[in-house]
Amino acid sequence: MEANAVRSATAYLEDLGRLLGRVEATGPDGRALAVDEAVSAVVDLVVGLGQAGGKAMLVGNGGSAAIVSHMQNDLFKMVGLRALVFTEQPLLTALANDDGYETAFRQCVERWGAPGDLLFAVSSSGQSANITSAVAAAEARGCRAVTFSGFRPDNRLRQMGDVRFYVPSDTYGGVELTHAILGHCISDFAAARVGWSAAR
Repeated sequence: MEANAVRSATAYLEDLGRLLGRVEATGPDGRALAVDEAVSAVVDLVVGLGQAGGKAMLVGNGGSAAIVSHMQNDLFKMVGLRALVFTEQPLLTALANDDGYETAFRQCVERWGAPGDLLFAVSSSGQSANITSAVAAAEARGCRAVTFSGFRPDNRLRQMGDVRFYVPSDTYGGVELTHAILGHCISDFAAARVGWSAAR
């Protein structure tokens, strides 16, 4: 999607459609995965996590915090997964004020993460230190990680995680919308796998 361009709504949506078709995914060794293969692998992780009684942790900043909050809602309500975000304001501001914002999510993962748990980490730039340090903490505790990034193809977050989604765009709108759609895709597919129906 083109940055700072005056565009029509139709062109914007057409650009977004093209961007959705350009999403890239890789495995833990950097091997390219088809998006279908990557989403299927994450859905397997989510469903298996629920069956094992594990939990999902989700981290993001700004717009990405809103995306992971929405994912947490869907994973909890539709998939029946124990899922949590670390954006409760008094705790987050205490950690950020006392120890630095770059440590806040890492501390939460170190406190709540257990072997076999799953971390979803979302960052448009892939360069946010508090997100990458949370992934490193999760991996150190034996958790799996799924990462979503954009902007530069060599961003730090794209080098981390068991399944890594990358959006080749330098616009926040395009990257965030694509991350949100991928999150919906994962939670909708997982919900279907566990038999959830909106017509209850």
